[in-house]
Amino acid sequence: GIIAVMETRSAILHSACLLFSQRGYDAVGVQELVDAVGVAKPSLYHHFGSKQGVLEALLAMYLKPFNLKLAERCVYHQDIVLSLEGVARTFFEFAQLEPLFFRLWMTMRLAPAQSVPFEALSPYAQVQQQLLSTLFANAALQHGNLRDKQDMLALSFSGLLYIYATQAIQTRRKMDETMVYRIVHQFMYGIFS
Repeated sequence: GIIAVMETRSAILHSACLLFSQRGYDAVGVQELVDAVGVAKPSLYHHFGSKQGVLEALLAMYLKPFNLKLAERCVYHQDIVLSLEGVARTFFEFAQLEPLFFRLWMTMRLAPAQSVPFEALSPYAQVQQQLLSTLFANAALQHGNLRDKQDMLALSFSGLLYIYATQAIQTRRKMDETMVYRIVHQFMYGIFS
């Protein structure tokens, strides 16, 4: 029935997330993916078309909702610190909730430019960069010293969040309000000093 179909699809995605995050997309074969779930190859091809299809479905499952939440947090309400704290919380809550996927996401960011993982991630990464750039552009209307630096600021801030979240996952440190506060204020001090 339809429940078995959904369970198979979900099991393949879960297995892929685990294996890709542990060993990387290229190191995991289709046979290994289906063996981990206990289904035959045609089942994977039926649901996803290919290994790349599995990866694309995985990204959509995690990063579409992430980007929607990020979009909400990137609405500028005349307080850049408050906005950046909201953005930091979005990253940290997600990393804490989905550490396996977050690790996979971080490795995909560093994949070679023409690789399947990098290409699959690119549309989501572009949306994130655009959201943050727009946030900084809107803040620049209030803070003149931010003007024409929105792309660099977006890249710098997201880079900080990636690094701190990755380190917290690797060391099993909690990503709490103190961490959010420190990172945002360290970043803001760098901008305004």
